Amino acid sequence: MSMSFDQYMRDMVQPMRDELTVLGVQELRTPEDVEEKLPGAKGTALVVVNSVCGCAAGQCRPGVAKALQHDMTPDHLFTVFAGQDKEATAKAREYFAPYPPSSPSIALMKDGELVHFIERHQIEDRSAEEIAADLTSAFDRFCR
Repeated sequence: MSMSFDQYMRDMVQPMRDELTVLGVQELRTPEDVEEKLPGAKGTALVVVNSVCGCAAGQCRPGVAKALQHDMTPDHLFTVFAGQDKEATAKAREYFAPYPPSSPSIALMKDGELVHFIERHQIEDRSAEEIAADLTSAFDRFCR
């Protein structure tokens, strides 16, 4: 019995997807999903570029989870998965200029415009608590 590589990867990353979706974060799996949700999102939108790497597991997703416990949070919560939903991720990254592609990363948008961005290098060497503090500071500033 042989399992396809694609099926294996889907099975392996599902728990990584679930860490965000259980928090109410909506997956954008296609470029069409991204186009439907991001440009027209009124108010604030958090977009997490998820990844299979260790810093996504140890710092990024736990940091997002902690930040979403704050009293003030974005109106919309979205995620794309780098390396898995490649076209959706590429489409979402078009909204993150001037930042280069980075995964994991976290974008905060207001009325379709990028207002705060946390790149991979700002995730790798920080704790989940530090990332949450960065995000909650941005929430306090932009989610009013």
